Order: sequence, then structure tokens, then C-alpha cells
Amino acid sequence: DDEALASPFVKCLLRLIRTQDSFGLWEGHSDAELLAEFIITKQQQRAVPFGGDPDPDALWRLDMFYTAVALAIEERSGVSTSPTIEMKPVGASGGWAFCRDVHRFGFETFRKLAEAGTK
Repeated sequence: DDEALASPFVKCLLRLIRTQDSFGLWEGHSDAELLAEFIITKQQQRAVPFGGDPDPDALWRLDMFYTAVALAIEERSGVSTSPTIEMKPVGASGGWAFCRDVHRFGFETFRKLAEAGTK
């Protein structure tokens, strides 16, 4: 997993997460600790209820992941990018209404997180 944590995409994601810490609460946390929320085992995914609005934490993970994808594309291509749609926790949100299993958004391992972000 050290190799996955060193990937360019994961580094982009970590930079974004650390910029969210305006009070310095995560300063002493390791990279693995900061990314732990993105790691969700199959058993944990099955335990998440399907109905209702997605958990704000799941929406945050989704937003951070795709913002990091945009940042990684921008860094590689030099073309300015940004996410176009933000999902809200209350009700359907335009283009995101087609997303399935938003409630369960996450990855089994750091390696799978890095691979998904690098695709």
C-alpha cells in the first residue's frame, strides 16, 4: 500500500484533503489515516442502508475523489479543469441522479483507490 500512497493521484487527493483542514486538526495524521475514510470493505458496504439521502461523509468522499481526478488531469495536461456538478445531501441533484450506490462510495484498498483515480 506504500506504493499506492505514493501515486500521483493519491498525492493530489491528499493535498485536497489537507486543504480542507483550516484548523490544523489533521496536522499530525499520516496519509493512511487521512485516506482511511475512502477504504470500505465489501462487508461495510453491505451494512450501509440503501434508501434515503446519502450520508454527507459519502458525498464528501465522492466530491474529494472527483475533484482530485480533475486536479490530476489538469496537472498532467496543463488544461484547466474543475468538477461541474456538486451533489447535495437533500434530494436528487441534477446530473448525479443516475449514480448508483453513492451511499457506498469507497474502495477496498489504497491500491484500488489509486487505480480508480488514475484510470
